[in-house]
Amino acid sequence: MKLALLLPQFAPNLYDLAIMLNADRIILQDCEQWSRKSRVHRAKVRKPKGTLWINIPIRTEDRKKAIREVRIDHEEEWITPLLRSLEYNYRNSIYYDFYEPEIKADFESATDYEYLLPFILYIQKRLFRFMELKVEWELSSELDNYTSNPDELAKQLGADTLYQEHDSRHYLRQAETKVDLVFEHPTYHQHFEGFEPWCSVLDLLFQFGPESFRITDQLKVED
Repeated sequence: MKLALLLPQFAPNLYDLAIMLNADRIILQDCEQWSRKSRVHRAKVRKPKGTLWINIPIRTEDRKKAIREVRIDHEEEWITPLLRSLEYNYRNSIYYDFYEPEIKADFESATDYEYLLPFILYIQKRLFRFMELKVEWELSSELDNYTSNPDELAKQLGADTLYQEHDSRHYLRQAETKVDLVFEHPTYHQHFEGFEPWCSVLDLLFQFGPESFRITDQLKVED
């Protein structure tokens, strides 16, 4: 059994999406401590030269809590700047105008959420739906006898292959038994000159829309 251990993310990059598509079981580790270095609350998007992060602010007093206990900082006006960043950087993408009304409404719905976790899982579900991706996952908080030791957890769950989140060594305990997915980052046409890897699925969605499968199909590794 191929097990994937990932932190919850609202817009994963293509490596973490590849892990999801190739795993038999996905555990989102919402019991782990939130880290500003993680991609729980942020996602990388393309800009004219390079990339930038779009962020969901977290209440200061919650920054040492478990991810499932972290609240969104609604005292900071972040929704409008985030949407403006998307508009500025993607308005000339092929499918931006097609998805913009729904994505705008989705992010504006953040005011209905006190806690970060349910909101980012909602956004992820919506993005995957737009891309016609079906991904099933479980929350670590719903597991019996969950442990932060990834090797022990993999053993408990009977996994013979363990995948972990891309470039997570600075904020997640790394397993001795983890396996790196066979992965070559797909290169595709972006709306700015050149290609920047490691962008979130938002970049792919705005450029390829319902044809995102042309790239996501490349992420599936044949046994």
